[in-house]
Amino acid sequence: MKLPIIKHLTNFIEQNDEDFVIEAIETLEDLTEVPSLKDDELDVIGELISNMYGAIEVNKMIKDGIPKKEALNTFMKRVLGSIDQ
Repeated sequence: MKLPIIKHLTNFIEQNDEDFVIEAIETLEDLTEVPSLKDDELDVIGELISNMYGAIEVNKMIKDGIPKKEALNTFMKRVLGSIDQ
């Protein structure tokens, strides 16, 4: 996951609607079923999906009243903490 991408997607959600990102996730998830995709292509799609889910989580924190910067930092700390375990 990359913080600049999650931040950008969070801004997109604020300016538009979370449903656009959810539909994009569903589309990318469906694309992973294409049998001719190579591993590196699946990795890129997976990274995009992860960043989109991250932005949705950050957006939920913002809706719960957490300032955007704090929500982004909290989310990334949680992700990094789960990687270290």
